[in-house]
Amino acid sequence: MRPPGNVPTAHADTFVRDRLSPRELWPEFDYSAAHLRGYPDRYNAATLLDRAATGDARDRTAFVYEGVRWPYALLRDRVERLVRVLDRRYHLVPGERVLIRGGNSPMAAVCWLAVLKAGGVCVTTSPLLRADDIRYVIDKAAVRLALCELDLAEELELARARAQRPKDVGYYTPLGCSPAEAEIDRRIESAPREAGSVATAADDPALITFTSGTTGEPKGAVHFHRDILAVSDCWPQRYTVRPDDVVCGSSSFAFTYGLAASLIFPLRYGATSVLIAGRPTPEAILEAVVRHKVTSLYAVPTVFHAMLERIPDSDISSLRKCSSAGEHLPQGLWQDWLDATGIRIVNGLGASEMLSHFLSEFESVNCPGSMGHPVPGYRAVLLDGNGEPVPRGEQGRLAVRGPTGVRYIDDPAQQKSAVLSGWNLTGDICEQDPEGCFWYVSRADDMIISSGYNVSPREVEQCLIEHPWVDQCAVVGLPDAARGNVVCACVVPRRGVAGDAATASALQEFAKQRTAPYKYPRAVRFFEALPMTATGKIQRGRLRELLAAELRAAPGGEYGL
Repeated sequence: MRPPGNVPTAHADTFVRDRLSPRELWPEFDYSAAHLRGYPDRYNAATLLDRAATGDARDRTAFVYEGVRWPYALLRDRVERLVRVLDRRYHLVPGERVLIRGGNSPMAAVCWLAVLKAGGVCVTTSPLLRADDIRYVIDKAAVRLALCELDLAEELELARARAQRPKDVGYYTPLGCSPAEAEIDRRIESAPREAGSVATAADDPALITFTSGTTGEPKGAVHFHRDILAVSDCWPQRYTVRPDDVVCGSSSFAFTYGLAASLIFPLRYGATSVLIAGRPTPEAILEAVVRHKVTSLYAVPTVFHAMLERIPDSDISSLRKCSSAGEHLPQGLWQDWLDATGIRIVNGLGASEMLSHFLSEFESVNCPGSMGHPVPGYRAVLLDGNGEPVPRGEQGRLAVRGPTGVRYIDDPAQQKSAVLSGWNLTGDICEQDPEGCFWYVSRADDMIISSGYNVSPREVEQCLIEHPWVDQCAVVGLPDAARGNVVCACVVPRRGVAGDAATASALQEFAKQRTAPYKYPRAVRFFEALPMTATGKIQRGRLRELLAAELRAAPGGEYGL
């Protein structure tokens, strides 16, 4: 079998490629940018480590975890030993899928790199997934082998009991230093060194990343070895990564924002990545910034928001730059962070399907509140309902094209709906201003049509978040016999503010004074916390489910508007 390139595949197990949609449903891949030319046709993405661990860089710190520093030389040693274990103990066949379950840790990185080096396909999953979620991934990707952090065994074993696969599981500890307890740790210690890389084609599948599931079931997005190299050469031209950077992030390796920020980019540029044990809470992240003199912070807006009140008591003088993604960054939060820290957060937009950012502000942030311009190597347009470009200043569906793009596994219907005339449809509604900056409006599938009017949830959210009583807010549409849908604000009030009718009425009046009359929330519901995905995105689909259950339980099926 010959993949789309100049060399045959190195995969003996072609399950992933066999389940990709026909090429005519793929987007167009563009490698015409100068920094993307000349990539080899045969490439294994684990080569990033080989480059980082050579010469004087061998002794540079790759990871800091629980106060322990891992130099690049140690990382390479452990990866090569695990490649031998994957071959001799687990008989990994190039092209087989390997599920990796664990928090961000040096050994999770070892597993990821070793699987790629051995020619396998990484399926990295969040430690927050429960048994049914894991079983879904196992079935979708036909996983035969799993590498799992020892403390996270329970849910994986439950998933194994409900699925035919995986047959083999190897357990490890985050630092790989408990050979008495964990099989992977033990086998690595006794394995020989010096393992080569499988000579994969650059267009052989390397990763399956499952979308975070804000709506519907997660979709498996497939990325090739070449894609990993490409994204490390694109966004870092906009948000730079240097060998003297010490980076820290809030997102898991299981999600592309965290994978790129805390693993791929540091490897490419020889930087140091601070990994946080357990769940990376805002408190833990801020403590890491202070303790390890972090220079570059990657987070989602909810994390930046939660850290704000702790900033005055923390020495963050080492911090030079911050990046926000995963959920659109409210302009008010951007300004609050600037006022508190003097740092201009770089806002941008990426997607699991694209592997990393395709839109981003410059580090100078010349257009606060926007998502900036296309990242070098990408192009972006806004399309109307007929697939035609819209003039600047008008809203349209965001479509992008570049070196990465949508390739879903075993999902031709979703593949077809995500690509139009070679463009990747991101599902975002945006505007482009006269200077070419892209401004986020809403998710296309979140737009509320009420009494014939199109209402952007984001616009109403940005209005309400300015009220001093509102801590967090998400807006969704509720079915209504008279209006089709009504606007409902789901609000987390600030500490000390009552979630009662008087507060709801005040918020409605506040919105009426600042938005068109048809946009104000006719329903307000109060929550202690909004449902979030593991990447920090608000689950608007889950909110709609909760509100629908409330409607079913209400006398006469009325929302009480």
